[in-house]
Amino acid sequence: MQIFLDTADLDQIKEAARWGILDGATTNPTLVSKENLKFEDLIKKICKIVPGPVSVECVSTKSKDIIKEARGLAKLADNVVVKIPICVEGLKAIKVVSGEGIKVNTTLIFSPNQALLAAKAGARFVSPFVGRLDDISHQGMDLVDEIVTIFNNYGFETEVIVASIRHPLHVLETALMGADIATVPFAVLEKMVKHPLTDIGIENFLKDWSKVKR
Repeated sequence: MQIFLDTADLDQIKEAARWGILDGATTNPTLVSKENLKFEDLIKKICKIVPGPVSVECVSTKSKDIIKEARGLAKLADNVVVKIPICVEGLKAIKVVSGEGIKVNTTLIFSPNQALLAAKAGARFVSPFVGRLDDISHQGMDLVDEIVTIFNNYGFETEVIVASIRHPLHVLETALMGADIATVPFAVLEKMVKHPLTDIGIENFLKDWSKVKR
């Protein structure tokens, strides 16, 4: 399973890259708005650090405008993946730009039907938002399970990026369900490393090492 970092924070991306586990990154307008850098400069810097795909979101709402914006974003770096929200205008744009070789991440997926349509239109990735479904008392991971099953049934090459991850259990469930990618906030990534028994074990080993004759 691939692990992407869901952030536009350069320091967090650099740190995760040093861990040797970073496969890609996802950004969105909200994350980008928190950074004090010109948009294009920020994306180019992220793309230089991240070894794999970097999702960058279109903000246009009409297909012709989305297509134009997607083409521009794709030129920023070779590893840019263009994020397009699922909607009728988005599907029209996905069909065109994916046909041109631009990789698309269809975002804001909240139903298996939306994911199916995105895959048929040519999306390289789909991003179901599990945390936001949990917030309204739905089982977000059930959506992931359904999408994975549908894609496996029909041999779609579209990859599933589990997004809106809130805690390490979401990442575990992503792996158990066979989804391709989890895009994880840095705070969740840090929690994945830790376990109280590990901390206790390290502490005890260090105490015992101090007693060893050298």
